[in-house]
Amino acid sequence: MMIKRIKDLLRRLPVIWKLMLGAALLIFLVFATYNFAQYLVLKNWMMNQEQDTLHTMMSQVEVYVKDNTSSAADFELPETKSFMRNILGKNQMIRIIDQDGTELLTDSNRFNSNWIAPVQVSSAQMQDVRLDADDHILVYRTPFTSGNVHGTIEIASNLETFDHFNKTLLLVMVIGGMLAVGISVLSGWAIAKQFLRPVKALASTIQNVKEKGLQERVANIENGDEFSELARLFNELMDQLEISFRQQKQFVDDASHELRTPITILEGHLNLLNRWGKEDPVVLEESLDASLQEVRRLKRLVQELLTLTRTESQTMSEHVNYIHIEPYLTETVKRMETLHPEFTFNINVEKSNYAVKLNPLHLEQIMLILIENAVKYSDKDKQVEITSHVKNGQLSISVQDHGIGVPSEELQYVFDRFYRVDKARNREIGGTGLGLSIARNIVLHYNGEINMTSVEDEGTRVTLTFPAAVKA
Repeated sequence: MMIKRIKDLLRRLPVIWKLMLGAALLIFLVFATYNFAQYLVLKNWMMNQEQDTLHTMMSQVEVYVKDNTSSAADFELPETKSFMRNILGKNQMIRIIDQDGTELLTDSNRFNSNWIAPVQVSSAQMQDVRLDADDHILVYRTPFTSGNVHGTIEIASNLETFDHFNKTLLLVMVIGGMLAVGISVLSGWAIAKQFLRPVKALASTIQNVKEKGLQERVANIENGDEFSELARLFNELMDQLEISFRQQKQFVDDASHELRTPITILEGHLNLLNRWGKEDPVVLEESLDASLQEVRRLKRLVQELLTLTRTESQTMSEHVNYIHIEPYLTETVKRMETLHPEFTFNINVEKSNYAVKLNPLHLEQIMLILIENAVKYSDKDKQVEITSHVKNGQLSISVQDHGIGVPSEELQYVFDRFYRVDKARNREIGGTGLGLSIARNIVLHYNGEINMTSVEDEGTRVTLTFPAAVKA
């Protein structure tokens, strides 16, 4: 239960705290592991040094005893005692006992001989003895034989300095570890704060978007890292969303405006019929004709809106093959000649092995839109030229008319939904202003391009360009 509470608490912590505590814990574990290993290595090395010192002293004592003593009385000689005193170090003791346990010689330097009881041994022994918390003694015993004397040499060393150094070293490492953890906490806090600053900026911007609208953007983060890229992508996404919402609003406004006119006309004629048109055949026929015309217009408008929505959502079929465009262009032109016998359609299609990846129905739909526009906006010169050629792996199709043209300042808007040049005149000409938008969306869907050039009172040229490939 306690572990679950701790997990829940950690899960609810702010990210900055999680990063700070994670960094502190990681540094603490690394530092503690390194210091503990270092402490053990130093402790073992110092203990080996102490043992080596006792081995060296024991070798000197053994040599002296073997060369200079042959009886128990020789251990009482001043020369023997002087030698033993000279090799003694601080906090050390030398004791020699015979085979009965009688002390032949005892000398010490700041060492209480009562701490260690004399012990007979038959082989060399190193013993680590801890009397209490303050007294830690290392004893080295080895048997000896000199003349008619047999016994044991004992050399003991109080490891007080050794223990003091170990405690000091451990204390320094603990304090160092605590300082390291403290520094790591502060550093982790600073780094986490710096690290999360772009995230906070992004969160603040999202909140501003929620409260103030889509025009809010993340301030430029010039770090050159992933957060800078995230901020850039967020701003680009917001730009696209803002454009999309603006276009959506414009679309709704335009669609409402376009639908309002035929509905108003229908309502007017129906009211006219309801009042006195039932008994007047002339008014009845006129109102019915006008109503049917507006219904057909509404039907065409709704169909084009559906087509435009489908092309913008890219729900068109992706399973298309490469086609040669010549037969489809020729067939489309023949259909237009039947519909508009008063027009002359000149078609010039370059023969080649190049083909484009395009749905034939979409190609026909695009060409019908462009040729219908050329017919609709031609005034006196009733000629339309359709040409096609291949250049640098790109297949181009052009539709040229000699009609009223488009003012240069309005060319940038002609592919917008519901946009029509000279609104009053176009009301007479007819149309919904959606054809070029539909054509553009279809062309872009196939990675193509569509452009328009025009001169007022001279004509307009619309050019399509598609990637082409050689196909047999």
